[in-house]
Amino acid sequence: MKRFAFLLLFLIGYQSVSAKDPESKTFLVLFKTKELKEIKTNIRAIESHFSTAFDTRYYTGNSELALLIEIPACDFDACFLGEFLIELENGQRVQLQQIAFRLYDLTENKALHQQYLALYEESQVAKKKAAKAAKADSEQRGASGH
Repeated sequence: MKRFAFLLLFLIGYQSVSAKDPESKTFLVLFKTKELKEIKTNIRAIESHFSTAFDTRYYTGNSELALLIEIPACDFDACFLGEFLIELENGQRVQLQQIAFRLYDLTENKALHQQYLALYEESQVAKKKAAKAAKADSEQRGASGH
């Protein structure tokens, strides 16, 4: 009975330690100013659709308009976010993907970026080793020629 109780406590403890909280996701949505003017809306109006439920930030400037949406512990992707309905001033509803220029999942891209950096660093180490070996080989040839 003691073994069973110990095993049960061990499994519960292991599960709680190994359980991983779902990570929040950050999405970047880019808009073209001209296209938003054509449908008579702006980035603030679009941001207001998401700000009540999620952490949002928008950026305006000389280039495209950008909206960052951080969604805690979610299972959906950029395609699902693109299906959110945005209500325009004239009462018409359109999907976010129809008015957005681009939609990126920054969390997914961050993981890909880390993989690319790791591959790049490995290739740099391999190049340094090859250069070091070539240098040592050329020094040996030069020393034996004297």
